[in-house]
Amino acid sequence: MTSNHDELAWRIGGPQGSGVDTAAGIFQRSCALGGLNVFGRREYYSNIMGRHSYFDVRVAHHPVHSHCDEVQVLATFEDESLARHTTSVVEGGALFYSAKDAEVEVQAVTYLDTRAKDDLITYLEERGLPATLRGLLEDAQQRGVQTYEADFGKIVELLANHLGVAQALAARTMNTLAVAMSLALVDYQRSYVYDALAKTWPGRQKIIDMNVAAVDMAYQFVRDTYDTSKFEHRLTPSGSKEPRVLLNGNQAVAMGKIAAGLTFQSYYPISPATDESVYLEAHETFPTTNGEEGSVLIVQTEDEISAVCMAAGAALTGARSATATSGPGFALMVEGLGWAGINEVPLVITLYQRGGPSTGLPTRSEQGDLFLALNAGHGEFPRIVLASSDLDDAFYDAAEAFNYAERYQTVVIHILDKSLSSQTMSVPPYDLERIRIDRGEVASPNGASEHGSLYPRFALTESGVTPRPLIGMAGGMHWLTGGEHTQYGRVTEDPVVREQQMEKRMRKLETAAREIPFDEKLQIYGDPEAVFTVLSWGSNKGAILEAIDLLAEESLSARLVQVRIMSPFPAAELEEVLATAEPLVGVEANFSGQLAQVLRQHTGIACDKLVVKYNGRPMSGRRLYDAFKTIMDGTDETKIVLRNPNE
Repeated sequence: MTSNHDELAWRIGGPQGSGVDTAAGIFQRSCALGGLNVFGRREYYSNIMGRHSYFDVRVAHHPVHSHCDEVQVLATFEDESLARHTTSVVEGGALFYSAKDAEVEVQAVTYLDTRAKDDLITYLEERGLPATLRGLLEDAQQRGVQTYEADFGKIVELLANHLGVAQALAARTMNTLAVAMSLALVDYQRSYVYDALAKTWPGRQKIIDMNVAAVDMAYQFVRDTYDTSKFEHRLTPSGSKEPRVLLNGNQAVAMGKIAAGLTFQSYYPISPATDESVYLEAHETFPTTNGEEGSVLIVQTEDEISAVCMAAGAALTGARSATATSGPGFALMVEGLGWAGINEVPLVITLYQRGGPSTGLPTRSEQGDLFLALNAGHGEFPRIVLASSDLDDAFYDAAEAFNYAERYQTVVIHILDKSLSSQTMSVPPYDLERIRIDRGEVASPNGASEHGSLYPRFALTESGVTPRPLIGMAGGMHWLTGGEHTQYGRVTEDPVVREQQMEKRMRKLETAAREIPFDEKLQIYGDPEAVFTVLSWGSNKGAILEAIDLLAEESLSARLVQVRIMSPFPAAELEEVLATAEPLVGVEANFSGQLAQVLRQHTGIACDKLVVKYNGRPMSGRRLYDAFKTIMDGTDETKIVLRNPNE
């Protein structure tokens, strides 16, 4: 942790459906409105109501790109949050808890997993403490944590009496009370909380007024009830007036698609991809920079097969078309993927990775679908695969995916992971001047050809790309089937034509490899001359950069080579960059190191060490720093697994 005034890690937990996300949103907006940098991490079970969810928010005067496993302030108002997260509060930190929860036995916490119960009971027995939540509070106090008992029911009753409303209505402010008490503890200006409430419920003045009253009561309660003199952490606004946008990865992708001219998206609901399409549905019409109104058509289909086929059909008409899904849904799309591949359809598929296999971990994160994205479908056909690493990438990559698809007339698979999709950050407004529209080679047929009205849609070219007519275009008639075909699309099994068409399609990858700039293929961070080299992809980047910064504070140099384009794989570029790596450390959120295997397949270069995490939760900078130090100290381990049973 850094200065007690420059940075704060805060966590709130509660049953799913109890407003944890709303509370975190208010906390994040309050801090962002004060000019602070915000990073949020959302964790939740794969059910609708009841099971435990929690939200980490890290705020600082400096940019933040990763969560903290340990927190300085914990806000709880039910027993499971207290049970799960009390041991994660650092020395000198603080926690709020509901008075009714303290005497609950660990064994009696309803939804707490058996393994977690057993671990907590053992932890308390080893310290000679009772196996109750009171025992956990005593342990926290012994570790130097400030514990603040709050009778939330009593505060709600006071609020109801103050406002003259029913207690059930006042109870809806419970999460706001938890947020406000946390911010009061760190002496944060409440005016920013008022502004956050207005942005949370725009135009709903009665709700805003009730929550403003709750904030005032919470601030007063903290000052009147607790001795906070020993709590050293404070949070001050930065004073920055630079505009910021608070958004998550799903929203960044959706906005990037709209900026690039998306006109059609299909989807079948599946976690964690659904949020993107739902966000697009909520913004089907929108103002444009030229003062006109834009629109997109979003269709929820009956299944994933329909989704991919419908999106392919829309793309053939000239629409900038996409579908969004997660691993199990993408597996169902494979037949449609192959059809789009053989017919050279410029289709964008956004693939949000989650824990597998099968249903796996529907709401947890993993990077287990790289092989699937690269190889899905029987036979061979070109596809471009790009992987985003942060919210900026998510926006600009979502836009560039359409350019790749239409320029090379092929399927583009845009990979993210659940961690990135639900990650929230405050970022500068995106630069729309960076968004360029490249529709590729669109045909201009001039009437009948020697084959009547047929157009040579699949004519052989040096680049592998043939000018494409749009469905309905005069003079653009051709056949589209699932079979191998002639240049006019007629089904054929002629061996020479087969070779010609296969080679034509696959030449697109050679063309793309030549044309895509180096910095779109991979990027290098940290000390570019360092020999200690980390190879990674996706959302691990933020945690790796934080770990590299921590190493730099000890005058230890390291660099990150972040691979962005997975197909066509940048083998030549990586061979040159990695020639001086010693050691080469692969960092991935999967079991086997899938990128490391792809690297070895294409270049023969093997990673010396592998750092992985596959429990469904994202990596933190501090844990990676510890792993890198272990490697620098000369460990014999070739594979280091990051574990945290308290997540």
